[in-house]
Amino acid sequence: MIAYPLFIGYGEIILIVILFLLLFGAKKIPELMRGLGKGVKSFKEGLNDVEKEIKKEDNPSEKEDK
Repeated sequence: MIAYPLFIGYGEIILIVILFLLLFGAKKIPELMRGLGKGVKSFKEGLNDVEKEIKKEDNPSEKEDK
């Protein structure tokens, strides 16, 4: 049988939230989420930088023609 870990129900989500609250406490969660948000933002900026570099390398002749 194949396991599908991304297909979780509401009961599992509630259990995860309760465990998260018990492990970290209500005061620590905003700090953790802020750090997570900064990490995601940094990751997206890195992806954008890589895309710009790839586009720059793909089209060097267009810049030379101008």
